[in-house]
Amino acid sequence: MIIKNADDKSSLVQQLEDLLAIATSEQKTKITQELRNLRAGIKGEQEAAYLIDFDLGKSQNTLVIHDLRLEIGGRIAQIDHLLINRTLNIFVLETKHFHAGLKITEDGEFMSWNAFKKCFEGMSSPFAQNERHIAVLNDALARIDMPSKIGLRLSPVCHSYVLISSKARIDRPKTFDTSHIIKSDMLSATLERFFDKAGVLEVVGSLARCLSADTLEKVGQTLLRMHRPASFDYAAKFGIQPGQSFVTPVSITLQVVVKPESVPQLSTSPQKPADALSLLLCRECKSTRISVQYGKFGYYFKCSECDSNTPIKISCGKAGHKERIRKDGQMFYRECSDCGTSGLFFTNQQ
Repeated sequence: MIIKNADDKSSLVQQLEDLLAIATSEQKTKITQELRNLRAGIKGEQEAAYLIDFDLGKSQNTLVIHDLRLEIGGRIAQIDHLLINRTLNIFVLETKHFHAGLKITEDGEFMSWNAFKKCFEGMSSPFAQNERHIAVLNDALARIDMPSKIGLRLSPVCHSYVLISSKARIDRPKTFDTSHIIKSDMLSATLERFFDKAGVLEVVGSLARCLSADTLEKVGQTLLRMHRPASFDYAAKFGIQPGQSFVTPVSITLQVVVKPESVPQLSTSPQKPADALSLLLCRECKSTRISVQYGKFGYYFKCSECDSNTPIKISCGKAGHKERIRKDGQMFYRECSDCGTSGLFFTNQQ
């Protein structure tokens, strides 16, 4: 029984892609890594969700919630997948997607393979991460008016599992227990073994907690009302503000004429020729092979040599006046409504 699918994260991907267009080289490296991690996470969650839905989507005994985010008492839990069985056994699933493989040491340390450096690198323990999620989940469950039997409130029991891509390699230790680290395509079999291996007392306790399908759904819907979708301000995270320039701002005050057969030149200006010319060069490689492009935060120069971006800042030179860039085909004009002026600023080459 599925009562929630994963939230749509395409806007987060788009936000990062837009920031790449105006980021500095250092920021671009960090944003690219963030984008890579986000896409990998989405892919891992989608793969696991497909298998979970295939096995349990029509079950009346298990309720499925994908992508549940809780904020309780100042603490946050981002639960990838939550399975609530009629026996009130709750399975909290954390998904991890690895491009190459996972290694777990005898001490329980998790390490992922870095294909570029050709070595394993330490990573945060998904076990510890999931235990924190369960702590917040238990706080949320305590706020729910759970059904009772023979005058006693029924108490759910949470179980932590880490799902790994079915194609990933897992190097397991000999002594440290990794039975709760499973490949996503083995989840259904793992749950069956869980109930098969349960002791007599645990079985009796589970049956005593057993809910009807309707009551199970009510518990799930109550928990779902606590969901708080995540919102990310990646621009703030990477130190990017709308309209911010990443080079020393320079005002362009006069018309720019672009000649196809030569380097673009400025018309007569009080600025030194070298300063004027620098406005029409790539800030990274100083190439003249640039073109005006448009992104989320406005117009910018794109270099065809090194693929970097250079911000554009224009001004008529008068305080309080705000100019804008107007596009006409391959020609770009700077216009000031306060002055009533318009001049050719740049022409993209075909």
